[in-house]
Amino acid sequence: MHIDQLLQQIRENSIDGNCLLTVPKSWAQGRTVFGGLSAALLYEAIKNTVKPDRVLRSLTTNFVGPLNAGAELEIQVQVLREGKNVTQVTARALQNDQVAVFCQACFGTHRDSKVRVDNQTQHNMALPEKAKFIPQIPKVTPKFLKHIDLFLVEGGLPFTGKKTARTCGWMRFTDTPEQVSDAHLIALIDAWPPTILQMLRWPAPASTMSWNLEFIHPHQPVAADDWFAYQADTRQAADGYCHSEANIWDARGDLVAISRQIIAVFD
Repeated sequence: MHIDQLLQQIRENSIDGNCLLTVPKSWAQGRTVFGGLSAALLYEAIKNTVKPDRVLRSLTTNFVGPLNAGAELEIQVQVLREGKNVTQVTARALQNDQVAVFCQACFGTHRDSKVRVDNQTQHNMALPEKAKFIPQIPKVTPKFLKHIDLFLVEGGLPFTGKKTARTCGWMRFTDTPEQVSDAHLIALIDAWPPTILQMLRWPAPASTMSWNLEFIHPHQPVAADDWFAYQADTRQAADGYCHSEANIWDARGDLVAISRQIIAVFD
């Protein structure tokens, strides 16, 4: 099932953002729903409760427990506050009456300001022509990766014993969506494996605990089939936890998002 179809189900079936949904197993990461997709679905439900002039500024996602693919889940949305300029909303995904994923989104209107500091962070990666990452290997490659093209420029595959924990590359959807929305971008950004996994020499479980995304909105729209550049660095890792940060640019080189994650590694 294409991501557009899942997002459309949210838009058509939600009442005040609340709805029931089943994510097919083709979007699984192990037995659970791919984390980027679950965050994108919660954001889509949130967006249905917010005025059109409010622009997404940040999204914080906590992965509380497993959200099983192929089983019905419930999304519940609550508007915490709607002020003159800013709206704060939360959403949660539940299965068996247990919270599995929790999101808080912050929206803000555009306002005139005398303060302007342009982004100085750039990259020098050349645009790819086609994907180059992990081939689809049954029972090895996460199923959701069949929906996403990744092109690795710097770094390594998980569990290959690399000396560094930096990942650089490009990403886009394999099947082009109608347009790239914030929900699409949320799903894309989480497609890369945690930076720390490439340092391990053998398979080990890892799970994102908390994920924060901050959004910058370029004035020029992106094309639906555009690649997005991704550069992630490990800030610190010890005692079974990894702190990583990433910058994401569009195909023109405009910064569109900043990502920060805390990852538990069970090695």
